[in-house]
Amino acid sequence: MQSKLFAATLLLALASPLALAADISCKVVGISDGDTFTCLAAGNKQVKVRMAEIDTPESKQPYGTKSKQALSDLVFGKTVTLKVQDTDRYGRTVARAYVGGADVNAQLVSQGAAWVYRQYSKDRSLIPLEDQARAAKRGLWALSESERMPPWEWRRAGAAQRQAQRDSTNITEKPARGSAIGGGAGGSSYSCSTRKICGQMSSCEEAKFHLQQCGNSRLDGNSDGVPCESLCR
Repeated sequence: MQSKLFAATLLLALASPLALAADISCKVVGISDGDTFTCLAAGNKQVKVRMAEIDTPESKQPYGTKSKQALSDLVFGKTVTLKVQDTDRYGRTVARAYVGGADVNAQLVSQGAAWVYRQYSKDRSLIPLEDQARAAKRGLWALSESERMPPWEWRRAGAAQRQAQRDSTNITEKPARGSAIGGGAGGSSYSCSTRKICGQMSSCEEAKFHLQQCGNSRLDGNSDGVPCESLCR
């Protein structure tokens, strides 16, 4: 009976390694942003920490620099205790950080330097702290509503913008599918990178390509959808 109980306990431990993860004590030696820092543990082992259950403005967002400073004021040069929750896809240790028993993650939320990362937060006690900071207009909550974008939304918007830029580059560098019309005796396809005015167009088809595929609205001065009317009569 005892051997079966031991085996069951061992299997549970292997299935839930985070439940048995030991706390880490380390000295903070670097601050990356408002929710990420580097510390040195025993044997000078470097630990990159992503603070659990919170999210702070990115460096290029309004209040991003101040959030970084808020974290630095709380932990830089100090010994912290990490209560490890996970390891993220970047290899960072996801943890709650404590200095002298004080919960740094909660302090950042209370100061208005961080949002509760609801998608990943299990600690419901953080939400009232955020509500209080918002009501008191502390930290980022003093920003105008237009400046106060949750960082996860800001990252998502940035990713969409970068994808749009890549798509635009592909249109510029490659002829649009189904729109490759001979541009001259050599039969080469039209390109968005050259010829910007009607006087440079060789045909109505080329003008339409530049208006419709390249977005060159200068070719349609009266906005009737017909470019270079001297060519497209």
